[in-house]
Amino acid sequence: MPRGDKSAYTDKQKRQAEHIEEGYEKRGLSEDEAERRAWATVNKQDGGGKQSGSGRKKADDK
Repeated sequence: MPRGDKSAYTDKQKRQAEHIEEGYEKRGLSEDEAERRAWATVNKQDGGGKQSGSGRKKADDK
């Protein structure tokens, strides 16, 4: 999968990224920077693309 390909994300994750991106744009960030930060936020929250809920390990707080 090439970099930037969002096909591995769930619809919920895509909606979250869109909503976060809109918030950054309202704060005055460029579209590109807002999109980059939004996807970074989704990745930090969910650990990346699609993952099953059952048996998923919780991230350790360090």
